[in-house]
Amino acid sequence: MSDPIKIGISACLAGQKVRYDGLAARAEHLNGVLADHLEFHPVCPEVACGMGIPREAVRLVGSPENPRLKGNRTGRDWTDAMREWAEGFLPEMEKAGLCGFIFKAKSPSSGIGRVKVYPESGGQPISRAGVGLFASMVMERFPLLPVEDDGRMHDVGLRANFIERVFTEHRWRRFLDQGPTLGGLIRFHSRHKMLIRAHDVTGYRELGKLVAQGKGMDLNVLLTRYHERLARTMARMPTVRKNVDVLMHILGYFKKLLSPDEKQECLEIIENYRKELVPLIVPVTLFNHYVRKYDLPYLREQYYLNPHPLDLKLRNHA
Repeated sequence: MSDPIKIGISACLAGQKVRYDGLAARAEHLNGVLADHLEFHPVCPEVACGMGIPREAVRLVGSPENPRLKGNRTGRDWTDAMREWAEGFLPEMEKAGLCGFIFKAKSPSSGIGRVKVYPESGGQPISRAGVGLFASMVMERFPLLPVEDDGRMHDVGLRANFIERVFTEHRWRRFLDQGPTLGGLIRFHSRHKMLIRAHDVTGYRELGKLVAQGKGMDLNVLLTRYHERLARTMARMPTVRKNVDVLMHILGYFKKLLSPDEKQECLEIIENYRKELVPLIVPVTLFNHYVRKYDLPYLREQYYLNPHPLDLKLRNHA
């Protein structure tokens, strides 16, 4: 894509020395090839709301449902300062057109989950299921935005799912920027059909029905409903079973074209993938070969066969 895919990222993960101890927490698995395809927008909510560098470490205190952000040693309450800053920042974040956000895992300001919450009296944490103050505000304001943390991004399946969601969100925003029409939505949906199906068959069917009913709906209402269902569907994790279903569906487009030996080869490779003897990239590469060989425009345009750059290697382990 010629236009950059913008995502937010906790500044410490990008290598900025903004942590409470004056150091960074550069995440090498996020700053390699991935950074070549994404435009990072670093944010440190703690520094932005007025905390210094270095500074007293903070933690979540009180109830897990509505915690306060306080200094570990002095108990200074930073909750209102961070909320005030975030309320001013979130509209700017919306204008930036971010297609995702990678947060610092377990951070009291930026963790998307698994954050410790301590009692007012001190002592051991009463919960390990808190959400960072800034992260919770982002997810509440932008419930459809793909979000992850650096810890979960070590998992190849979670990383692949996040990146697929980010790229899909970027394509959606580009579609809207070009002036959305019903015909454009039909084309967008058509190119994403198999990718959507690999994430959730129910969502795939519901989105298809929604597009089919488009002529009788207000376009803005249609686009809002479609995006909401698309985001929820893409958030569902693909599985081997779902991918096998899609691969067999693709094979059906070749039934009158492939020789008996070619068809048998496809079936064997799909079965090897089902048994997890080969990664997903193997059958996908074979199908891309046959798409070119037999010149099938519909399959050539399917994002399932090319959802993101090959050098990310996201399908080499799935």
